[in-house]
Amino acid sequence: QVQLVESGGGLVQAGGSLRLSCAASGRTFTAYIMGWFRQAPGKEREVVARINWSGGITYGTDSVKGRFAISRDNAKNTVYLQMNELQPEDTAVYYCAAGPNSYIYWGQGTQVTVSS
Repeated sequence: QVQLVESGGGLVQAGGSLRLSCAASGRTFTAYIMGWFRQAPGKEREVVARINWSGGITYGTDSVKGRFAISRDNAKNTVYLQMNELQPEDTAVYYCAAGPNSYIYWGQGTQVTVSS
């Protein structure tokens, strides 16, 4: 059974940092695209960042460029999202996802709350 399990969310003050992890199990994800999404209350889910099998990275929104960094450890089947200089507008449920071309596996999400 394929599973993606996020961890590392929590409550942080504005300007702080968090590191999210997404551990994948049930198959090898080395060749898969892995991505982070987020959904704030009352808003649509948006892509934060994605990383392909060779380490190519795309950030989905300009607001996170220079503050967030996505990385992956294929040996551990894990993708990370380092989030620095967090702002209240970063408050959302963060999800990781994976797939060969499109995202077919999703985690359950982890809450990130940034207080002002």
